[in-house]
Amino acid sequence: MILTEQEKAEVEANRQRYEQHKALGQQQAPKALPPPTPRDGAPIAADAIIHRETVPGGWYYVTKLGRGEALRLVNTSGTSCVSIQAWNALDPSERLNHADTIKVQWAASLRKGRVILSDMGRALLSIIEDTSGAHDTMVGGSTAATNAARYGAGSFRNTRDNFVLAAGKLGLDRRDLHPSIGFFAPVAVDSQGRFEWHGERRNKGDFVDLRAELDLLVAVSNCPHPLDPSPSYAPGDIDIIRYQAPQPAADDLCRTVSLEAKRAFENNAFYLAGVAGRA
Repeated sequence: MILTEQEKAEVEANRQRYEQHKALGQQQAPKALPPPTPRDGAPIAADAIIHRETVPGGWYYVTKLGRGEALRLVNTSGTSCVSIQAWNALDPSERLNHADTIKVQWAASLRKGRVILSDMGRALLSIIEDTSGAHDTMVGGSTAATNAARYGAGSFRNTRDNFVLAAGKLGLDRRDLHPSIGFFAPVAVDSQGRFEWHGERRNKGDFVDLRAELDLLVAVSNCPHPLDPSPSYAPGDIDIIRYQAPQPAADDLCRTVSLEAKRAFENNAFYLAGVAGRA
């Protein structure tokens, strides 16, 4: 697409306004995010492990995750995409909000140090370890239609249907479902705003650790991403380890990385104080 000079000027003016708002929102001094976690780093102490499970390709997993516990999602085969949805266990009308997660933190990319926000402006999950940073906040999970378009006729499990089943097991229904976030989904956006798939960024043994900042209901789906170019439906197994995360320090990265993150945890503290007062 060829832009006129006026259109180019408008694009540049819009970009400058965005950068100004971003700088004001972050006060120009957010903490620098660390490099990816080494794949042989961040071992989990044996006595901290609460549960571990292997989820076969195409299947799903549900759990209640207590505040301060964490899930390690492991891309065992290197071919999986792990989609998640999450709800406040005490009030499931509060749920993961991918749009607020992006816009509040001024970043569509998720990596160690970022938080995943709810639609109430609270922190649901903190990314405390991450080996890749190759995750998707924009496209969402697979459906029967995307599977048919990619693989043709056949019976292929998909993320949407997995989440419908998972919601039922958690006492929820279709109305409680929301757009998901996909881990080990190396999606990027090119200069024209088109989605790209960078498969070289997805590797065997990658893992991400998500620490619960409220008591949560969590659903996980292990199905191929809609943009995965592989012509065959062959998702590998994933490993899930639920464990007691270390107590956050006063300078915990996820809680102090930016003003937006601090505000989310202030909202958590206010909410949790109210919950304790009603107990």
